[in-house]
Amino acid sequence: MKRYLILISISIFLGSCTKNEKNEINIYSKRHYEVDKLLYKKFEEKTGIKVNIVKAGDDELLERLKNEGLNSPADLYVTVDAGKLQKGVEMELFQKIINDKIDANVRSELKDPHKYWIPITYRARLIVYSKDRVSLDQLSTYEDLANPKWKGRILVRSSSNAYNQALMSAMYANLGKDDVTKWSKGLVNNFARNPKGNDRDQVKAIAAGQGDLAIVNSYYIGLLLSSEKLAEIDAGNSVSIFFPNQAEGDRGTHINISGYAMTKNPPNKENAIKLLEYLTGEEAQNIYVNNSYEYPANPLVNPSDIVSSWGDFKIDNLDLNLLGSFRDDAIKVFDKTGWK
Repeated sequence: MKRYLILISISIFLGSCTKNEKNEINIYSKRHYEVDKLLYKKFEEKTGIKVNIVKAGDDELLERLKNEGLNSPADLYVTVDAGKLQKGVEMELFQKIINDKIDANVRSELKDPHKYWIPITYRARLIVYSKDRVSLDQLSTYEDLANPKWKGRILVRSSSNAYNQALMSAMYANLGKDDVTKWSKGLVNNFARNPKGNDRDQVKAIAAGQGDLAIVNSYYIGLLLSSEKLAEIDAGNSVSIFFPNQAEGDRGTHINISGYAMTKNPPNKENAIKLLEYLTGEEAQNIYVNNSYEYPANPLVNPSDIVSSWGDFKIDNLDLNLLGSFRDDAIKVFDKTGWK
């Protein structure tokens, strides 16, 4: 009996060694940026730890995690929307990430107060406007976009887009049901065309004279201005940047984050922690800002030169988990007000 128990112990130990010899991390990813491939490659070169990626939409990945349960091969889930991270928390798919090094690497106002996810970058959902047809003194707040003076002049992508759903969730949280519904109706009445395309397309439409201002994520302007395509550079140069709600006493501009959550039962937890330490560190953060033109989560890192040229701005310090908590309410507002 004693010999049998020893053999079992040896078998368990060898099994554990075999698992560690894989030396890998498995990530379920909604992000689709080239900079991620670059950073995973650099991490592999530094550590010898292989990074495996499964890409799909947020809802598909979260449902997959749910169905796999504690047997999931995934260590980390990464997305471009705090609302989807909050959805995963509500589905009880994640565990808290407690690590002093990671915590020190992240700006306090970006952190999840419950520690279920780690931001790596953030972006502002700002207003861009035609340099030729709009003057700076005409702009003020998101709320003002419902003003009839903008009728037939505003461009934006569809309501099915996560970035717009996050913005509407933030507006709902800040304004309440009645005021946000009124705001959305006014905004829809001011659309230059039915929503279509991505954020780049909205800027290109301004350049083509199809509208005068648009709601877009900040990093898309950086991507346009750094493009190798002359038409994209021209489109980026045709607009100026405006951060809404910056007046004294106002709440600031809406932001959203890209962030990682750790699964309930990660097979490679130590490796996953090492990756998060690296991605929030200064080296990786500088690579993010100079390739994807997102804002850094690390307070010691500056945005790219292009993004820095726009100046500092006050961010809306709304708890980013509310971008998920109010998502269903936001979608109802879209439906009620005809935002297609």
